[in-house]
Amino acid sequence: MIKTIDTISLGSLGNLSSYIKVAFSFPVLSKKKEKCLATLLYCNSDLNSAKTLILSNLRFVIHISKNYLGYGLLQSDLIQEGNIGLMKAVKKFNPDIGVRLISFAVHWIKSEIHEYVLKNWRIVKVATTKSQRKLFFNLRKNKKRFGWFNKLEIDTVAKELGVKSNDVIEMEARMSAQDLTFSFSTSEDNIDNKSKFKSSYLKDNNSNFANTLEKNQLYEYNINKLKNALLSLDTRSRYIISSRWLYDDKKKTLQNLADYYGISAERVRQIEKIAINKIRLKVKN
Repeated sequence: MIKTIDTISLGSLGNLSSYIKVAFSFPVLSKKKEKCLATLLYCNSDLNSAKTLILSNLRFVIHISKNYLGYGLLQSDLIQEGNIGLMKAVKKFNPDIGVRLISFAVHWIKSEIHEYVLKNWRIVKVATTKSQRKLFFNLRKNKKRFGWFNKLEIDTVAKELGVKSNDVIEMEARMSAQDLTFSFSTSEDNIDNKSKFKSSYLKDNNSNFANTLEKNQLYEYNINKLKNALLSLDTRSRYIISSRWLYDDKKKTLQNLADYYGISAERVRQIEKIAINKIRLKVKN
């Protein structure tokens, strides 16, 4: 279904004005015609009907996108995201529910635009929980003046939106914050002002990649030598060393091993000592 709208995408038309002109050239469907096409799509998966339903409602996506221009994002991008929501709605629309397609699609259109705004308005996400999302898209509508909310305004907004006053305060602070450039620009205007940018003076003194890599490689090297040394032992010696030194939670005593092999505890100690000396020689070489 998505392929049917590619022929009038913003990219193919070159600019927003041309796209809007083409989008408004498609007539709005009557209720009867819309239900007929929706039924063909719903019952027979007719893609031509889907295309007509999508094209006839593009104008409404454009209208909805205008409500989100205050976030500093391109309207063309907002429209594209809204179109995705429209196509999802067309795919799921049931003509028997008794409402017009656009009434059903508004939720899907706004949902896609909301996701896009939240992902792109700030580098760091400003809204992750349900209450924060509600605040993000309603806070500006409730601001009666410039500047910070006073106590009465905070309580009023919190009551109207059904959230806590602390949530309003936190979201207002998040929305008022600005993203800062980490690295300086290479342009002539900024070369003399490197000290203004974080990257010019931030330094991680607790991390050294070369040392960390060296330590990791040395650790793996020693582990491999130990494994090879253990493999060079006979089965009994290897089991005694493993049981005595390598099993933290189930270490065996000399007497446990003596009973297991039917020998004295002193003999087990001797075998252990000989095995350890062999391991040391293997690891040193």
